Amino acid sequence: MVELEIENGLAVVTIDRPHARNAVDLTTMAELEKALDAAGGALALAVTGAGDKAFVSGGDLKELARLRTEPEAAQMALRMRAICDRVAAFPGPVVAALNGHAFGGGAEVAVAADLRIAAEDVRIGFNQSRLAIVPAWGGAERLARLVGPGRALLLAGTGRILDAAEAERLGLVDLVLPRAGFSGAWREVARALATAQAREIKKLTTRTRTPEEAAAAFARLWVADEHWEAAERVMSRGK
Repeated sequence: MVELEIENGLAVVTIDRPHARNAVDLTTMAELEKALDAAGGALALAVTGAGDKAFVSGGDLKELARLRTEPEAAQMALRMRAICDRVAAFPGPVVAALNGHAFGGGAEVAVAADLRIAAEDVRIGFNQSRLAIVPAWGGAERLARLVGPGRALLLAGTGRILDAAEAERLGLVDLVLPRAGFSGAWREVARALATAQAREIKKLTTRTRTPEEAAAAFARLWVADEHWEAAERVMSRGK
């Protein structure tokens, strides 16, 4: 089951399949597609898993084992790749809240986000090699952009599992938070990113823009009521 909640501009998508450690099957893919459709108007997006054991444990092998032909396997890979691409292309900031371990396909979902916030006891790894397969949902390419091609080859080629602290040192995880109060803490960060200005900052940091485009984005925010209300609060403190 995939749940969606939208509040104050933040859309939170939660994969809730405790019996399968939040693994993804074809039904989950369909529900993710619907959730992303419904979240389209939000200022920011967060993706997480239910519970505290798994973010996403990858593809649901028991369900996906029914795919036995190359066309079937390719179709499944392309479908989930398209979902991850939609997450990556979301106009506003995207947070992957790693409430639990993210292995294989789960790590691929995580790196589709703009940033990853992990509980301190979480582990993450591209361990598809243990099944004699490769990342198929865009994760290898995104991993290379985060940690460099050589390190991506090392991590995905060996299937090495990283703890949260090491993942943060390598740049695979952006923020590690204590397990106690993790749910509230990551939501506070995500809510802070659910703003028009954070959406513009994402554009500045994820694609090349001309100076004119950047200036136009700044000018739109400069003349908005929200800017002048904030500016008045700051200026009044100095009186």
